[in-house]
Amino acid sequence: MIGTGVFTSLGFQLLDIQSAPVILLLWVVGGVLALCGALCYAELGAALPRSGGEYNFLGQIYHPAAGFISGWISTTIGFAGPTALAAITSATYLNAVYGQVPVVGAAATLVLVVGLVHLGSRRGSARFQLLFTGMKVLLIVLFIAAAWWQVEQLQQVRWTPVADDLALLGGGAFAIALIYVNYAYTGWNAATYLVGEVEGAGRHLPRILLVGTAVVMGLYVLLHIMFLSVAPMQEMQGKLEIGYVVASFAFGEAGSRLVGLMLAVLLVSTVSAMVIAGPRALQVIGQDFHALRMLARENRHGIPSVAIAFQTLITLILVLTSTFDAILVFASFTLALNTLLTVLGVWVLRQKQPDLPRAFSVPWYPWPVIIYVGITLWTLVFVLYERPVEALVGAGLVVAGWLFYLVSKDRVGAPEKN
Repeated sequence: MIGTGVFTSLGFQLLDIQSAPVILLLWVVGGVLALCGALCYAELGAALPRSGGEYNFLGQIYHPAAGFISGWISTTIGFAGPTALAAITSATYLNAVYGQVPVVGAAATLVLVVGLVHLGSRRGSARFQLLFTGMKVLLIVLFIAAAWWQVEQLQQVRWTPVADDLALLGGGAFAIALIYVNYAYTGWNAATYLVGEVEGAGRHLPRILLVGTAVVMGLYVLLHIMFLSVAPMQEMQGKLEIGYVVASFAFGEAGSRLVGLMLAVLLVSTVSAMVIAGPRALQVIGQDFHALRMLARENRHGIPSVAIAFQTLITLILVLTSTFDAILVFASFTLALNTLLTVLGVWVLRQKQPDLPRAFSVPWYPWPVIIYVGITLWTLVFVLYERPVEALVGAGLVVAGWLFYLVSKDRVGAPEKN
């Protein structure tokens, strides 16, 4: 989860919102939204324990076509987009430190190297991910503490809300900013893509999803309190490399170079996580659809090698051809459609199969479903209004997936029913 968004979003948010309380509220709302989504996915994952994430859920709850379109989104942009953004951000930090690093070339190299790592054994892949994730959390905590300790003078920031802040909450700027925040929380559902590889998934999945999301929410809020109290807002407006800018105020030029390098390294974990999760969805699609059966092929270690190679190729195309901002809004809009239908699927599945065994049920039901669906719909409407090109491209991708489904119905077998 922790990756591109939290180290880049603030610069875009500050273009329209210069209120610290509203900025922090964005990250709290995004965290609550992710927690509501995690509760819903935990129930679905416990009731329908098969790898594939939304592909598995939507195909079983609604119709195989819905599952296929979800898988199509995952195949084309769902994981490749966030992987490309993380790689571009990592390369941008390297460029900020050394000045001569070609961003596109460095990003493409990172994608290739991580893809090759995960083509090996499952044990080696897991160790690589655990190492970089552990490093990432430790370095972020150290960054927060050291920045507050080293900065000569904290910024004079108003932390209490005033009447003017209320006007921002219902406007397009807040909704668009929330899209960036929701993107930063992307990954809270990643464990559901590997349910088939988790022993006792019905028992462990809720804890995995909820604890991970809650920890990340706490880190995100702390990070933004630190960002806003260490660096002036005007210096961060429109900047992609927020961590580097903040570090320059806290540690000076030499220290900022070290932090920039640190942030470039910790984003390797984000690229790695997406390369682990995404191909598992593609693999399940390949098992079910004859036209895409190549995606189901595994190497001798049981790794979906063709799916990893395919996702890596799509990621490289995005790195080489698209801008950061366009990828982010387009990917966020499309993924939001995916998760919206999945969360709503909790209600649909309860109506269709009330007696289905559920090792975990959403607490405080139906409020988590209502909160998630309501806020997500609100942001999608504003994206459609404020950024119609990206929204329409996302909608076009959905239609293309449906058309591809119609011409490739020669299925190997339906997804397993539970």
